[in-house]
Amino acid sequence: MPHSTPTPHADAFGAHIGLVVTALVVTAAVVFGEPRWYVIIAGVCAGWFAVALAVVFLRGGRGWDALRRAYIATFGWGDYVSP
Repeated sequence: MPHSTPTPHADAFGAHIGLVVTALVVTAAVVFGEPRWYVIIAGVCAGWFAVALAVVFLRGGRGWDALRRAYIATFGWGDYVSP
């Protein structure tokens, strides 16, 4: 039987980091760039969250658990940029 390595998964702490980094990037885009970048970045995040939430609902997730899973799917990449 082949040895398999566990698949890494993000957690809520990593998602919080991803949200903070996203907020900092949006703030920098507004301060140093044009306001349209705020709309673009926020729209992409909102769209990704909506798609993630729809997938979670289709797979049977409900309530706060569904929101948590969609939140982690959207911002969980922060787990890979934190120490």
